[in-house]
Amino acid sequence: MKNFKFTIQGNKYDVNILDIEDNIAEIEVNGSIYKVEVEKSTLTSKTPRLIRSVAVPTTESSPTQLKTNAPTSPKGAGFIKSPLPGVILNIHVKEGDRVSAGTKLITLEAMKMENNISSDKEGYVKSLKVKQGDSVLEGDVLVEIGV
Repeated sequence: MKNFKFTIQGNKYDVNILDIEDNIAEIEVNGSIYKVEVEKSTLTSKTPRLIRSVAVPTTESSPTQLKTNAPTSPKGAGFIKSPLPGVILNIHVKEGDRVSAGTKLITLEAMKMENNISSDKEGYVKSLKVKQGDSVLEGDVLVEIGV
C-alpha cells in the first residue's frame, strides 16, 4: 500500500504498510512482517451543515431588460419576488396601475438598507401580495403582474 523510510536514532528502516483491516495493520519493516494495532480516532464536525434551496429573485440589476416568456403564456404576466428577506417599507403602486420595465414597485428594508424592487415586466398590477410593514423572505411573491 504505502512505503516509508524512517531514521530512528541513526538506524534506517524501510517500512511498507501491506494491509490495514479495522485497527490491525500488517507492516513489513526491513523484510520482517509485523501485525500492529493502530489507534484510530474519528472526529465529528460540531458545525451542522445548512442546506438551503436556491431562490432566484425576478429583479435584475438592469431592470429595463425584459425577460422572455414561454410562447404560450401571456406576454408581461408573472410575479415579482423578493430578492432577499426584509420588511416592506413602501408600496409605490396600487392594483390596476400600468407598469413598464423599470417601474419602482416596492421599497424593501433589508440588512438596514433600503432596496427598490422594480418591475422587469410590462403590464398591469393584477394584485399586491404584501402590505406596508409585512416581513418577507427571499423568494416570496410581492406583486403579480398581468396583461
